[in-house]
Amino acid sequence: MSAAAVANFAIEDSSAKEGENSLRPTRVAYFPDSFHEINGVAHTSRHWEAFVRRRNLPFLCVRAGSRAQTFLEEGNLWTLELPRGFLSFALEKDLRFDPAFLRHFPLIEEAIQRFQPELVHITGPSELGMLGAAIAHHLHIPLAASWHTNVHEYLARRSEWFLRLLPERQSQATSQKIEDVVLSAASLFYGSARVLFAPTDKFCARLSEATGRPCRRMARGVDAELFSPVKRSRSREDHEVVLGFVGRLSIEKNIALLAEIQTALDQKKKEFRFRIVGQGGEIDWLRERLPRAEFTGVLRGEELARAYAGMDLFVFPSHTDTFGNVVLEALASGVPAIVTPEGGPCTIVQDGVTGRIVADEQFVFAIEEILENPEKHAAMRRAARAYAETATWDSIFEGVYKTYEEILLPEARRAEACVL
Repeated sequence: MSAAAVANFAIEDSSAKEGENSLRPTRVAYFPDSFHEINGVAHTSRHWEAFVRRRNLPFLCVRAGSRAQTFLEEGNLWTLELPRGFLSFALEKDLRFDPAFLRHFPLIEEAIQRFQPELVHITGPSELGMLGAAIAHHLHIPLAASWHTNVHEYLARRSEWFLRLLPERQSQATSQKIEDVVLSAASLFYGSARVLFAPTDKFCARLSEATGRPCRRMARGVDAELFSPVKRSRSREDHEVVLGFVGRLSIEKNIALLAEIQTALDQKKKEFRFRIVGQGGEIDWLRERLPRAEFTGVLRGEELARAYAGMDLFVFPSHTDTFGNVVLEALASGVPAIVTPEGGPCTIVQDGVTGRIVADEQFVFAIEEILENPEKHAAMRRAARAYAETATWDSIFEGVYKTYEEILLPEARRAEACVL
């Protein structure tokens, strides 16, 4: 299987079998920021665990959970789940940080010593990531790190309540300064790894330049069997257009644009309603401004698949998403997506083919342009589904393991040879 095929998700069945047979059983200790929560890191982590289970690869997952301390060995798959304590505090509704997580260091080190990993892979500067990096350094194990969250952009967006108090020029300069400082700090942390992964080529180049480390693209896959147009169950009498959004209802997702879209389409007397899937601190603000919207809360599995399939267009105005798993899930459901030119979602959508990539002020025009042309809408639905069917999780993780083998492990073996 060629490296280009891995990078572009394009893997035929025969190539997948070849990759499955040739994949080296690298022993990986994985420290994800989150696993059980509803976010991109957790979503990727659960699929990674399913992948190594299918391939019977040696894998130790050290993660935080709400249950009591649990250690399981299921063949080659080992899991160590450790509880956060009373000092932990909320970063989001379902995401916490425990500054006292260091108390678990002896247990983690014992599991690492037993498992004997060839490398440690972390997903960010959480308490898990910091412990994983510390253990890799302490035991002289090669470290890999993947970038999943644009924390520099998130913090800048969440500072807007304060920045609005400043003159416009000063506000913009301060916002950019926040982004630069946070990215610089994050780069110092990621620079401790020997190889990096990021979801887009553009951010890979930026991260590599900031850290001096090699960076490879690690995009995301989608379960095209779960998310499918066949899950659509709208009645024939329901002619109202359904505009969908799935994600965290927070400032950095630019959800204020949804309210602007509502107002503009109401003025044009369009027959439509929003379907909002998710939770977050801005839900009450949004409920007040989208009076006809359907707020489902967090959905999973079949319920989520049916919610996507029942949409006509997916409207995702975020400027800060690193990739945009939800956009890929919408496309797999046969739902064209409208996204902004910033962040990862614009690397998923093919403008004019599987959706539109437009600035905030053009969202309403893009919605009308698609829905007022039924043939174009139908073609986009087919193209969205066809593209998503090529985005397999297996191809993503095969690419990660090939990077281990090509970059990180040979370096470790050369070091061992020098010692000998």
